Amino acid sequence: MTTALVTGGTAGIGAEFARQLAARGDDLVLVARDGERLAAFAAELEQRHRVAVEVLVADLTDPAQLALVEARLADDTRPVDLLVNNAGFGVNQVFVGGDLDAEQRMLDVLVTAVMRLSHAALPGMVARGMGGVVNVSSVASFIAGGSYSAAKSWVTVFSESVNRQLDGTGVTVTALCPGFTHTEFHQRAEMDVDHLPDWLWLDAPDVVRSALADFRRGKPVSVPGAQYKALSALARYLPRPIVRRASAVRGPDRLGRGTP
Repeated sequence: MTTALVTGGTAGIGAEFARQLAARGDDLVLVARDGERLAAFAAELEQRHRVAVEVLVADLTDPAQLALVEARLADDTRPVDLLVNNAGFGVNQVFVGGDLDAEQRMLDVLVTAVMRLSHAALPGMVARGMGGVVNVSSVASFIAGGSYSAAKSWVTVFSESVNRQLDGTGVTVTALCPGFTHTEFHQRAEMDVDHLPDWLWLDAPDVVRSALADFRRGKPVSVPGAQYKALSALARYLPRPIVRRASAVRGPDRLGRGTP
């Protein structure tokens, strides 16, 4: 029996991680801000899959509440075998003249929380010789698409780096880099995505299945979907001036539409 902790575990990709992990028999620790929604989802998973689901109500932008999640991950008497750093949101604004506090809150969740929670979880995993971390990043990490893109670039490179440092320990860190996925993310961020063609969209169950398969293989980066494998390869290998120009055409720095 293994235990997985999922941040942002009540909606979108995080909720799908919780469903698939519970379906395979993992006990769960779910972290989210909405206590009522968290409790209801935990009860649903416990009843359907007969697993234990612990809930932690925490706002990861609050250092004191983040510390509570860190302490749970570092508790060797209740080991966590898989950490899924999924919590996140986008800021639908240009940087210059935008709300700086909103930018800071985004970095607190997308970067600081990922770093601190990984730092809390990994020593115990290494000592046990098993486990790992899935950091939900984005294909936006390969382009120049505003602050969100920059934060996700940090997540991807951080994951690649730590995965390499852990070589031979039995512990894996994987950056999951999906493209546009059918979730609540874009609606919450008030992003206009109605103009996007159907072929760009992924479904959350497929994204999570792909991520877990790549994690089991020890891959440092998981890019679900053939279309995004191709697009991300182009973004990584094209000259950066071309990538910057392409990013400016549809990124939040110009149009305020956000990125996946």
